[in-house]
Amino acid sequence: MKEKKSKHRILILGASGFVGNAIYKELHAYYDTYGTYCYNEKDYKDNGQFYHYNVEETDIYELLEIVKPDYIISAIRGNFAAQVLAHQHIIEYVTTHNTKLLFLSSANVFDAYSKYPSYELDKTLSLSIYGRLKIKIENMLFRLPKSKAIIIRLPMVFGNNSPRIKEIKTLLHNKEAIEVFPNLIFNVTHIDKVTQQIHYIINHDKTGVFHLGSSDLVHHEDFIKEIITKIGLYNPIYKRVYASNEDRYLAVLPKSNKLPKHLRTTYQDTIDHHLFS
Repeated sequence: MKEKKSKHRILILGASGFVGNAIYKELHAYYDTYGTYCYNEKDYKDNGQFYHYNVEETDIYELLEIVKPDYIISAIRGNFAAQVLAHQHIIEYVTTHNTKLLFLSSANVFDAYSKYPSYELDKTLSLSIYGRLKIKIENMLFRLPKSKAIIIRLPMVFGNNSPRIKEIKTLLHNKEAIEVFPNLIFNVTHIDKVTQQIHYIINHDKTGVFHLGSSDLVHHEDFIKEIITKIGLYNPIYKRVYASNEDRYLAVLPKSNKLPKHLRTTYQDTIDHHLFS
């Protein structure tokens, strides 16, 4: 049965990017959905659902007052200091309005831990600048009432138009080396699954922290080799990068906030997805 269009107004910040645009395409038939773009004005300026937004130049508060969203989905990229300031203003808005904030975070909030996978309630700790940025914004959301905050921690996201697959295809075409990390054990997901999961979270009014990675783990080298086999007849050149002498984990697994079985995924699902064929 087709879901009826909801009265929810949703604003996706970064809706012209790979993940943000996929979320927009998933939600716009069901909700009153708006998005922002920063570049490619010709693709969006005539779309009444899209607003120009540059995280370094635009006051987010003005846009929020125009759209008056019930949900804000943050998928923005750009200058880190500008992102932090924008999220401070978003949280001020959420605090004083009947609005929820869904923030797309990353497995990198755990990249300082290498000996085991990470679960929703584990303490975050990162050695990377990117991971620390995500932790800083996550901590802002934790200060909101629990009913207003949704944190989505994503592993590597693949899909036919994903930056990672495009890069692999370019390297294959140019006969250049593809980096693989033989000691990295991680989990992954496919963009189509991510958008379905986010749709479910909004539709069922869920809040809290969600780990949207595959339910199983795989070595990075094995995974990339399988992906390349799916892409086609190439003789790939691999550059093996050893960040450590032992296996290290970078994986976000669900434990306390599991989604229904039909919304769970395995790394093999991502490899087998028809978009790779």
